[in-house]
Amino acid sequence: MEIPYKIYLEESELPKQWYNVRADMPNKPAPLMDPGTHETATLDELSAVFCRELAEQELDDTNRFIDIPEEIQNFYRMYRPAPLVRAYCLEKALGTPAKIYYKFEGNNTSGSHKLNSAIAQAYYAKKQGLKGVTTETGAGQWGTALSMACAYFDLDCRVYMVKVSYEQKPFRREVMRTYGANVTPSPSDTTNVGRKILAEFPGTTGSLGCAISEAVEAAVSTEGYRYVLGSVLNQVLLHQSVIGLETMAACDKYDIKPDVIIGCAGGGSNLGGLIAPFMGRKLRGEADYQFIAVEPASCPTLTRGKFAYDFCDTGKVCPLAKMYTLGSGFIPSPNHAGGLRYHGMSSTVSQLYHDGLMEARSCEQTSVFQAAEQFARIEGILPAPESSHAIRVALDEAIRCKETGEEKTILFGLTGTGYFDMVAYQKYNDGEMSDYIPTDEDIAASLAKLPEV
Repeated sequence: MEIPYKIYLEESELPKQWYNVRADMPNKPAPLMDPGTHETATLDELSAVFCRELAEQELDDTNRFIDIPEEIQNFYRMYRPAPLVRAYCLEKALGTPAKIYYKFEGNNTSGSHKLNSAIAQAYYAKKQGLKGVTTETGAGQWGTALSMACAYFDLDCRVYMVKVSYEQKPFRREVMRTYGANVTPSPSDTTNVGRKILAEFPGTTGSLGCAISEAVEAAVSTEGYRYVLGSVLNQVLLHQSVIGLETMAACDKYDIKPDVIIGCAGGGSNLGGLIAPFMGRKLRGEADYQFIAVEPASCPTLTRGKFAYDFCDTGKVCPLAKMYTLGSGFIPSPNHAGGLRYHGMSSTVSQLYHDGLMEARSCEQTSVFQAAEQFARIEGILPAPESSHAIRVALDEAIRCKETGEEKTILFGLTGTGYFDMVAYQKYNDGEMSDYIPTDEDIAASLAKLPEV
């Protein structure tokens, strides 16, 4: 069967349910834990921070499929289905016998996959009768997506943006403001935890852990507000499963059988969403795949972190999660990995990795941008820096196939576009980009402060 350059599902073929991979996992992710009592966090406790239905999704380890509300399905139809693209031009340029596919999630105004969960979380907030939500954002894709979703449902949106990204990406910030969001650089002096972090780390450029702390404090101290998160949480991976469900349906439609599935990994939303249904088949013994998580060498959570309970935020106000972590106090270098600069990893992804069901690789910044430039010139899409980590390893795998003669089918997630990341591309083009890798001593010092559980 001839494979089209772009494969689109029919509207009638779009998923009507999210897939919950935890239902098929023999070893479930460890539960969230109260940081004070070290007891398992309850639904009522989580509901004080998150919307109640989202808290229920967070704790659901048994239901394989969860219905997508009709209002969310209707919003998805504005920009979904997203195309599964056969990278014919890239295959030819590399001279590889491998077949390369990528799932492109950048065909919406937010420019990334983040809108898949943002609209769901805004919907549940509106359904609960809330006035608004608070959140953090790193590179800005999540904040942009949430500001769009809140505008759609007429909700107030307060975003704490990691300071280095706030300064590097003013246009991303202005998109959020255009959609009505209030955007604050983090850490800030508007919260108790922000002031504490600034006192302890004067001049810090911030981290996702810092911004999370501020957003949570703002939510729990403001009546009618809840906190929403763009990655890491089980509920977010659930919503993002539309990526993998669409991809798998397109593959089945054209009898495409991926051998290798690759995704960038920061908190785990894109990676988890892409691989979830394929991982389900692997867990049920129906098929086998090689899964590769790709992270920045500057923030090597899976490849150099520890599988342990840790705070999800720098201010230590969130529940403890068992995950691969570099320590909640780890402040990544102010590089251009953007949304991948998080000290921990999704508990679901962490458990799958810990059980040997997937592998992880880390890539240096200049190598990632070399791959991004090569991909842009050949495939015509300027990729987000986060996505470019997956591109780097996809290229490496395709080149390896050329050397060995293997005819593998490679699939990777292209999370979005990089048009608001031009400062990073400028640094690369001007030869001013460097590679930072934390030392063993840096990581050990951070891990030494893990909570005793």
